[in-house]
Amino acid sequence: MKIAELFYSLQGEGALLGVPSVFIRTSGCNLRCAWCDTPYTSWQPEGAELSLDQILDEVRAHPARHVVITGGEPMIAPDIIPLTERLRALGLHLTIETAGTVFQPVACDLMSISPKLSNSTPQGPWAAQHDRVRAQLQPLLELMARYPYQLKFVIEKPADVDEVRGLLASIGAGHNHTILMPEGTDREVLRERGAWLAEICKQEGFRFSPRLHVDLWGHHRGV
Repeated sequence: MKIAELFYSLQGEGALLGVPSVFIRTSGCNLRCAWCDTPYTSWQPEGAELSLDQILDEVRAHPARHVVITGGEPMIAPDIIPLTERLRALGLHLTIETAGTVFQPVACDLMSISPKLSNSTPQGPWAAQHDRVRAQLQPLLELMARYPYQLKFVIEKPADVDEVRGLLASIGAGHNHTILMPEGTDREVLRERGAWLAEICKQEGFRFSPRLHVDLWGHHRGV
């Protein structure tokens, strides 16, 4: 399995914010988000080929009881199913970070689904392919039906929330599973966007998530 990075940190986003976790970041993605903060897993995928035994040895080296499998898009990674099953056998809590465009019958305790809004569409030759792939609802609905889940949306401007409302209505999801997070990899940008996004969350009942790892360590790999 091609792994971009494997590290021990705090969960920086979503419902398990602040929980010590081992992160397994697979390399490779079926999307090309304009604002992708891990281009080394999508636009220019890189990483080392690791066996499942090597991955599990690294996970065991840390005291965390939570593991986050992320990417890129981990649901397209070869051996994602046996990897999750072997992690589950260790008694670990598994979060999978996915865009919700692919379904796999993985072992998972929290399916962290980040449907990509139109703000993710890049300019250039990837635009049409990206838009076609990001808009598939059937895999998203199947993931929601089979797993405990959270829906985590990246918000760049207030108008993005209109798009969130429309998608939630189309898939029958409520605010209680929905988390809004400001887009950005710079502390000042996140602070500015977070201020108005927090007010929207207060008014409409969405949950707000900061990007804790950026606040603590800045935009760096391995955190």
